[in-house]
Amino acid sequence: MAKRLGYLGPPGTFSEEAALRYDADAVRLPFPSFRAVADAVQTGMADEGVVAIENSLEGSVNDTLDLLIHEATLSIRWELVVPIEHCLLAKPDTQAPDVQVIYSHTQALGQCRGFLSRTFPKAQLVASLSTVAAVKDALASKTTAAAIAPLRAASLYPVAVLARGVQDSASNVTRFVILAHQDHAPTGADKTSLCFGFADDRPGILYKAIGVFALRGINLAKVESRPTKEALGEYIFLVDIIGHRQDANIREALDELRGIASWLKVFGSYPRYKG
Repeated sequence: MAKRLGYLGPPGTFSEEAALRYDADAVRLPFPSFRAVADAVQTGMADEGVVAIENSLEGSVNDTLDLLIHEATLSIRWELVVPIEHCLLAKPDTQAPDVQVIYSHTQALGQCRGFLSRTFPKAQLVASLSTVAAVKDALASKTTAAAIAPLRAASLYPVAVLARGVQDSASNVTRFVILAHQDHAPTGADKTSLCFGFADDRPGILYKAIGVFALRGINLAKVESRPTKEALGEYIFLVDIIGHRQDANIREALDELRGIASWLKVFGSYPRYKG
C-alpha cells in the first residue's frame, strides 16, 4: 500500500515538489496549513507529512518551529533541500504596470522583497495560505492582481508568466522536514534537532548548556532562539547537532543537558541532507 504523504497544498506548491522528491510513489494529500499537515499525521489521516522549516533567505519558518515546540508530538524523520524559483503569474493579457495587488505566502513575499519594492513599490502585498492559493486569490481578485508562485502553477491554472526568477537570490533554497510518529534509525551520517529552556535566567547557564556538546566534540549545525510565548524576555533555544541521539556521546550530552535545562524536547534524529 502506498504511503500517504501530507503537504501544504493545493497541488503545485514547493511543498508538493518536496513531497515528490521525497517519495514520488506516495499518495499526496494537500492540506491548508503546516498545522493541518501535522494534525493529519497525528490522527492517522496521513502516514507522514512534509513541512518547510528553514529558508536560505528568510531563515526559519516560525510556524513550523512553534508547532514542533508547543504542539506536535511527532518526530522529524528526514530532511531535504529544494531549490526555490519564484515566478510572477497573472491572468492572460495582464500588463505588469497595471498590477495593483500581489498575493503570495508570507515566506515567498519575504524572499522576493527586493524585487517587489523595486518593481511594484505601490502594489498592495497580500498574504495567502500558500503560493498556489495565491494564484487562486489573484484569479478571483476584482482588481488587477498577480501572484508569486512556482512555475508549475502556470501549467495547472489559467495564468500567464509575467516574470521568472523574481526571488532576491539565485541560490534561494528551502529546507523541508518529514514529520512522522518515529524518527529514523542511525545511518552514520545523521543530524538531531532539539530544543530546551531554563526556569531561571542565570549568568553562564546557556554557555554551560551548549558546552555539553563542545566537551564531547559534537558539532552544532544550527543554534537559534524563539520566545516562550509566556513572558517577555524568556526564550527557548533550538539546536541542530551532527550525529544521532543513539550515539553514545550524544546520549551522554543529552543526559547532562537534562540536568542543566528545566526542560528538553528532542524533535528526532534523521539522515543528514547531502545534496
